[in-house]
Amino acid sequence: MSQSRIAAFFTSLSFFVIAALVAGVVVGALAQGTQASWLTGSLGVVESLGQVWLNALRMTVIPLVFSLLVTGIVSIADAAATGRIAVRSLVVFGVLLVGATVYAILAGLGLLAVWPIDPEAGRGLLAGVTTESLTTVGEAARTDGLRAFLASLAPANVIKAAADDGVLAVVVFAVAFGFAATRIKTELRRPLAGFFEAVAETMVVIVHWVLLAAPFGVFALALGVGLRAGLGVAGTLAHYVAIVCLSQIGLILIIYVVAVVWGRISLARFARAVAPAQVVAVSTQSSLASLPVMIERARDWLGVPQTSAGLVLPLAVAVFRITSPVANLAVCLYVAQLHGVELSLGVLIAGGLTAIAVSIASVGLPGQVSFFAAIGPICLAMGLPLGVLPLLLAVEVIPDIFRTVGNVTADLAATRIVAGEDGDEEAADTVTE
Repeated sequence: MSQSRIAAFFTSLSFFVIAALVAGVVVGALAQGTQASWLTGSLGVVESLGQVWLNALRMTVIPLVFSLLVTGIVSIADAAATGRIAVRSLVVFGVLLVGATVYAILAGLGLLAVWPIDPEAGRGLLAGVTTESLTTVGEAARTDGLRAFLASLAPANVIKAAADDGVLAVVVFAVAFGFAATRIKTELRRPLAGFFEAVAETMVVIVHWVLLAAPFGVFALALGVGLRAGLGVAGTLAHYVAIVCLSQIGLILIIYVVAVVWGRISLARFARAVAPAQVVAVSTQSSLASLPVMIERARDWLGVPQTSAGLVLPLAVAVFRITSPVANLAVCLYVAQLHGVELSLGVLIAGGLTAIAVSIASVGLPGQVSFFAAIGPICLAMGLPLGVLPLLLAVEVIPDIFRTVGNVTADLAATRIVAGEDGDEEAADTVTE
């Protein structure tokens, strides 16, 4: 990593949030064994300020996700109208996204079964989360099965469902609204899409404003954790990072297998093709910044025609984020075990469907914004509390690297799959084994 990138990190919001987390836990831990009555006396006020900050983020979730879903579906429909390759690309993206979501649930549950959260350490991490946030476990987590889940998909009053944190119902309505918008006249669809795009951009601005206070909000929550649990909470956060990263590493390995089997390419050739793009992804944590290298590698190493690579890869960067459901569901499953919430089949389906929807909705959003815009709705759909998310946001830097690497790898695999026989025809002329 260059010196400029290192300097940029130490002046970024991510660094200040991490510093606030460490400072809050350390100050709280140091005050544990002292007679700092002024600190313990004011802890309630500090934690209340942290809750206010969390609520400010939460209030943007419904309008942001609804607006992004509508505009995302309209843009996908417009892309599909551009030709056969675009349609084939969207089908491949959809199949891979559904497969990744099923894998995410199985991998997340499996990892937490094999390597569960230490109960005492988990209680320590939750020590700084206020009682109010712990009582927000919704009805979805206590559903009596698939029947209740299906009934929740089409509420009689979608406004009431939104007010009651019925995020899945809102997502279903937004998807239906978006597809319906693609069926109206162009002169009506464009201003409608423009309106929701403006709403989404406005919500993003508000989230940016709220995130400017993230170091203070995280410090307030971490102070309570440190005061009640001490430095032992660091082990739980490390365990969380490991679980999320392992879920994504497993997905990346599966992408290699999919590329070999479905893309009809040798493992060695695909690995050599994606390696330079993965290096750029690690250093920039941006799929868009990796796009020029991806186009070059797809053309020169994967045997994909220039015209196909020039269409499929930009479309993939715009609408396809395969690691989103995997990482986001890993977070939500971790939160569920942290709070001791038993998840029924209906809740897991609700979380999976919401994860797929928000993976489309959150494409293109900055890291800190997409963390709440994507994970918040999934937690709400699964009936999970949000109070611990700011602490998990503080250590998102490492999982975010694997998110980008996985996305870049999947983009190139999908491009090879879409190219199909067209790629095979040019492979002999463009690649030297």
